[in-house]
Amino acid sequence: MASLLLVPIFLADRRPLVERVAERLDTTFGLAVRIRPPWFDPETCFDPSRGQYHSTCFLQRLLERPPQACDRVLALTSVDLFIPVLTYVFGEAQLDGQAAVVSLHRLRNELYGLPLDERLLADRFEKEAVHELGHTYGLVHCPEPACVMHASTYVEEVDLKTARFCERCLVRVRAPSDRTDF
Repeated sequence: MASLLLVPIFLADRRPLVERVAERLDTTFGLAVRIRPPWFDPETCFDPSRGQYHSTCFLQRLLERPPQACDRVLALTSVDLFIPVLTYVFGEAQLDGQAAVVSLHRLRNELYGLPLDERLLADRFEKEAVHELGHTYGLVHCPEPACVMHASTYVEEVDLKTARFCERCLVRVRAPSDRTDF
C-alpha cells in the first residue's frame, strides 16, 4: 500500500484537526498515513522581510531525507505561506512529485473579520490538503467548479468547491504509479 508521511508544523494544539485531515487523505487516496514531527528546522523557511514562510523552502526541506520511507510527504502548518510572485498561497506542491505543503493561516474566518468557525476551517483545510496532494499525482487545475482541483485564489472559492475529485481527475489519481519510495 502506498504511504503518506504527514508532517504537522506549528500545529501542536491542533492534533484533532491534523487527525481529521489524515482520515480524509486515507479515504480519498487510499494511502497509509503516518503522522510525524518535522526532521528539519521550519524557521529556516521564514522570510523576515515579508513576515511569512516560503512554501517552496518547506518542499525542499521535506525532501531532504525523510526519516521514514514513504511515497509522498505533506506538511500541514498554521503559518502564513508565500511564493515570491504571490502575496500568499494556501499551499504548494510538486507537480507529479512527492512533496506538498498546506497552511490553514489564510483559511481562518477571523483573518477576514468573520466569527471563528472550526467546522468551516476543517472543511477548508481538508479541501486544500486533497488539492495539493492531487498536484503530486500530476493533476493541474480543473475547469470543473465543484472539483477539489479547481483553482482557489480566495477563501470563498475554496468554499464553493467540494472535497472530491471530478470523474476526469479521479481517473488520473487512481492510475497506477511507477514511483518508488524515497
